[in-house]
Amino acid sequence: MTDIKSFTSAATEDEVRQGIELLFFAYRDFTAEPDAILAQYDFGRAHHRVIHFVGRRPQMTVGELLSILRITKQSLNRVLGQLVRQGFIIQRPGVYDRRQRLLDLTSKGRELERQLSEPQRTRVANAYRQAGARAVEGFRKVLLGIIAGEDDRRRFQLTSPEGSDGESGI
Repeated sequence: MTDIKSFTSAATEDEVRQGIELLFFAYRDFTAEPDAILAQYDFGRAHHRVIHFVGRRPQMTVGELLSILRITKQSLNRVLGQLVRQGFIIQRPGVYDRRQRLLDLTSKGRELERQLSEPQRTRVANAYRQAGARAVEGFRKVLLGIIAGEDDRRRFQLTSPEGSDGESGI
């Protein structure tokens, strides 16, 4: 078993374990409302992730989405196929490379993205408001520290929380 104390002097083992538990509870509550909406379409969390990232980055390539989600092409094709067939996402060939598939949300997809993200935005905004600016920056640093990949962390270093419009580097 890993000795947590060897990694940190800022937190006790109990505080680290409590942080892990808090992440489980927060994730459960963070996903509960969107899960209920997704169930109406017979969709799951993978559909939500695809809709979220395509909505955040219109004209995203399938390759970029695969890189972010770290799933197999087969898994993505199953989810993406459903979203395309049901009119939530449109695929177009790339402008310079016709082999690329560029992804965009349709108006139906934008509406679903809004429905899914609104309760999450409200939950996070309320938590941020209650915690205050210093806690928000600390939380951001903790989350960045949990993210394993340097490339993924770099996505969020493109903008700073101060004076930003809430957009991440994704």
